[in-house]
Amino acid sequence: MIGKLNHVAIAVNDLDAAVALYRDTLGAKVSEAVDQPDHGVVTVFVELPNTKIELLYPLGDDSPIKGFLAKNKSGGIHHLCYEVEDIYAARDKLLEAGMRILGSGEPRIGAHGKRILFLHPKDLLGTLVELEEV
Repeated sequence: MIGKLNHVAIAVNDLDAAVALYRDTLGAKVSEAVDQPDHGVVTVFVELPNTKIELLYPLGDDSPIKGFLAKNKSGGIHHLCYEVEDIYAARDKLLEAGMRILGSGEPRIGAHGKRILFLHPKDLLGTLVELEEV
């Protein structure tokens, strides 16, 4: 069902410093910062030959990243994103297997303009997993 790893998301306390690290120190191609008000984050994508790194920074007081950073003062890996061909078929198969979908269970539009779902970390070895339809 799952395809390739689309990205690894890292929550950061200082977006400018994180961008400089990946761009200037590590020599990666880094996108512009984009506000994602529907998700309460600012995103920056670091392009790698085989996947992407998504830098997440809080946007607004209700940002889910704020809570994550409160518990993880230095930031850290927030989630993994895997590609799926059909988000609805994937959701239905996972629900049938007893997995929990976060939120309403209906796909939302993510940072890439594609349908996404998040799966409960307690069902996936303690890891928050995003599925993105390709």
